[in-house]
Amino acid sequence: MHARTDERAAPERGLTRSASAASRAAAGVAWFLRHKPLGAIGGTLVVLLALLAIAAPLLTPYDPVQTSPREQLASPSASHPIGTDQLGRDLWSRILFGSRISLALGFGAVAMGTFAAIVIGIIGGYYGGAVDAVIERFVDAIMAFPWIMLMMAFMAMLGTGIFNLMLALAIAMAPRSSRVVRATVRSIKASQYVEAATATGCTHVEIIFRHILPNVMSPVIVLTTMYLGWAILVESALSFIGFGVPPPFPSWGRTLSDEGRRFMLQAPWIAIFPGVAISLAVFGFNMLGDALRDVLDPRMRGTQ
Repeated sequence: MHARTDERAAPERGLTRSASAASRAAAGVAWFLRHKPLGAIGGTLVVLLALLAIAAPLLTPYDPVQTSPREQLASPSASHPIGTDQLGRDLWSRILFGSRISLALGFGAVAMGTFAAIVIGIIGGYYGGAVDAVIERFVDAIMAFPWIMLMMAFMAMLGTGIFNLMLALAIAMAPRSSRVVRATVRSIKASQYVEAATATGCTHVEIIFRHILPNVMSPVIVLTTMYLGWAILVESALSFIGFGVPPPFPSWGRTLSDEGRRFMLQAPWIAIFPGVAISLAVFGFNMLGDALRDVLDPRMRGTQ
């Protein structure tokens, strides 16, 4: 009898836990909207850009690489909401499909760079000694070069291409992020609960995955959101100087560089709208990253 009662009560307890988790999540979102309005605006912009990128094929009837000689440099109209470029390509389509490439590059580069930073930072911060010294000298050597020169050198060696650009962005990002991870790991390693885990016989792998890695994720999440805006901006800068996304792929930076720079006076919309898209994306990620830093970083909680 008791077993049947427990079986009937189990789904109810599951629903109750789900409802309480949903209510806590809603309360957290409400608190974030109330106390971090700029972060909420940034998060809204990020979500909106992601939705536009996903729904790009449904929001425009034009192919972003299809040319139309009869509609070269056409001004904004009902058929072309923000005009066309010098080849008659619909600018709205190119910006929407360009958001797919820019966001994919940003997320892919940040994912690779963050993974490398976590591995490098944890190994150096946890083991210390000669291992940490060798890693830090390697990191110092990479950080000694300006990031734009470093990425141009990598792109010259690897060649142009979306994956090569993603890899170059990750290589430029990883050393700086690894410094933050390393400092966090060294602080966590000196805590009492890690010493207690060592005293109870936990292996290094268990300590790293159970005690160190979960506590490193807060600064990593903050770095990830802030570097997403940086990656989009750097991709635009590299495309502007010819080292970014190769044609005919639509890219915000390449549109601003090739068409916008040459036809800025004759057709200003070619330069204005890609610049607005880049600015909104960078603003959204930076504001969201700043807000998450205030919420997740223990050193910033006293300033809220």
